[in-house]
Amino acid sequence: MRKILPVIAVLVFVGIIAVSWYVKGYNKVVKLNENVKNSWSQVDTQLKRRYDLIPNLVETVKGYASHEREVFEKLAEARRGYFSAGTIADKAKAATQIEGFLSRLLAFREAYPDLKANESFLKLQDTLEGSENRISVERKRYNDSVKELNTYIKSFFGRFFAARVGVTEASYFEVSEAEKEVPKVKF
Repeated sequence: MRKILPVIAVLVFVGIIAVSWYVKGYNKVVKLNENVKNSWSQVDTQLKRRYDLIPNLVETVKGYASHEREVFEKLAEARRGYFSAGTIADKAKAATQIEGFLSRLLAFREAYPDLKANESFLKLQDTLEGSENRISVERKRYNDSVKELNTYIKSFFGRFFAARVGVTEASYFEVSEAEKEVPKVKF
């Protein structure tokens, strides 16, 4: 009996360590996944703020640039696309489309000197620029969370725990190549 007691104590100790390791790894995947979800919700909140400003900006600019109807229609269509998107990847794609249209819309101010001086336009422009800065910050935080999750999932034990939780790699929120180009506005 005396020889079995140390063996049992070692087995219990090893069992406690194994359970602790498993719980810690499982909880880490859950935490990282929730961080990604939380970061995306912050991006989503800032994008919604931007999209709430768009109709006001469009109406202000419309009075000065009524012949630029195509941009307004595409902007409205892209905005609807964002709200009807079902996945994070679809929402990110719609968001990058809108960024291009907004750049073109804001470029109108160069062609319409009276628009530059319009107080409503200037306030909306400042608000929109503030929203763009917030979106940029939240996009970075989201991508940092995605990086942390994806790195862990690709690690040896991380893959094991991710499979147990049912978590897969998350998608980065990247700007498309087309959106990196400077918009060209022609009149």
